[in-house]
Amino acid sequence: MKIKTEEIKSIIKKEIEGYKSTLDVSEVGSVIQVGDGIAKIHGLSNAMSGEMLEFSNGVQGMVLNLEEDSIGCAILGDYLEIQEGDSVKRLNRVLAVPAGPELLGRVVSPLGEPLDGKGPINATAIRPLEFVAPGIADRKSVHEPLQTGIKSIDSMTPIGRGQRELIIGDRKTGKTAIAIDTIINQKGKGVICVYVAIGQKGSTVADVVEKLNEKGAMEYTIVVAATASNPAPLQYIAPYAGCAMAEYFMYEQKGHTLCIYDDLSKQANAYRELSLLLRRPPGREAYPGDIFYCHSRLLERAAKLSDDMGAGSLTALPIIETQAGEVGAYIPTNVISITDGQIYLLPNLFASGVRPAVDVGISVSRVGGAAQIKAMKKYAGSLRLDLAQFRELEAFAQMGTELDAATQKQIDRGMRLVEVLKQGQYVPMDVADQVAIIFAGTQGGLDKVPVAKVKDFEAKFITHMNTNHSNIMKEMRETGELKSVDELKKIIEDFVTKYLDSIK
Repeated sequence: MKIKTEEIKSIIKKEIEGYKSTLDVSEVGSVIQVGDGIAKIHGLSNAMSGEMLEFSNGVQGMVLNLEEDSIGCAILGDYLEIQEGDSVKRLNRVLAVPAGPELLGRVVSPLGEPLDGKGPINATAIRPLEFVAPGIADRKSVHEPLQTGIKSIDSMTPIGRGQRELIIGDRKTGKTAIAIDTIINQKGKGVICVYVAIGQKGSTVADVVEKLNEKGAMEYTIVVAATASNPAPLQYIAPYAGCAMAEYFMYEQKGHTLCIYDDLSKQANAYRELSLLLRRPPGREAYPGDIFYCHSRLLERAAKLSDDMGAGSLTALPIIETQAGEVGAYIPTNVISITDGQIYLLPNLFASGVRPAVDVGISVSRVGGAAQIKAMKKYAGSLRLDLAQFRELEAFAQMGTELDAATQKQIDRGMRLVEVLKQGQYVPMDVADQVAIIFAGTQGGLDKVPVAKVKDFEAKFITHMNTNHSNIMKEMRETGELKSVDELKKIIEDFVTKYLDSIK
């Protein structure tokens, strides 16, 4: 076989032209100590706080401590595979997570990895985990309601788009139920929801996902899960990851988002664990000194943006679990002071069948009527006072004292209002339906209805209003006002008479 020198020449020439001399320069250190999700590393003197590192087995970490002769790093993965002496290199970037519409309907880890077995997520956008909260000039006051579909909240502690409303209470008092109902109620309202599960059982998260799928809510929801089996570093970064994913829709798509952190008590515990392992000095209840900053820089990212910024919003609903109703503990008081109000759930109300178990006395929304439609603001205004007076009188009445007619009337009405505000789980109610039944309760329309029959009356009355008087309901939904007041009073009066005849 004859070798053609011309061909060889041209190949060599091409190879020489295409040759590029690249030198991969990376700063490399070595692990001097590892354990419990923390690694101590020597030799990375230029590493910066919050920077990403990569271990020789591909596991990533994040720089938290900068010491004189070493750095402290949180390992974002399986730390059992990392040994003393392993090499670690700098990645020269901060931690970022995938973002965008590709994540909708998916269950992901705090690093954006799929956990639902539905294949890879091909997200094109990435968002940094830590992002500076919008300044004063970039914000606008909260003025649009974010309906939860829960009567006791929408009427007395309303939530607005861009607000931070804390849900607080002991375990098993229905905190997650309120959050899930709020997500379900956003269907068709153009609000993207992010549910962040921190330190929960895997089975609990699976139940939540199943329920959201059943109600058709997963199509506009992202679930970020850092379960109890995940190491502390992943539980610590989970809420920041969820917030970064929500921010994409607020900043890039100028849309409205809702972010639920369930719950921040477990995230604080994870951060405390990390801090103590990193030998940071402990403060009150052994939490590190910057635990307040940890929560404030997260919750401050919730905002209603100005028109120049696109008028998007991020509403935050953080959840805090109290121990034996201790609202004055360190973490609860911290988060109460950062948020714009709190929904407080009482175990004894929950146990007595009042669900959602919202304590009217201590629950508050600092945005108030600005986050309500006009009709709700007008007719639910006296509700809080009526219930507070009822609670006082109820205790008085239990002593067995004789009551005058006015006091008895107030107690009777209070009992019916309590029944009206009771609501089943996973059945959020439209705002017009809420106004109709609250109007009936506060205006004395239910005074003749037996207490045990109030829920039955409510269901039939709402159906009657939507079937036979849809014009009034449509007007409330579209304008937010109730103009046909006298007409509605007459409708209620007639319907009560018919209902009482039907149950005789």
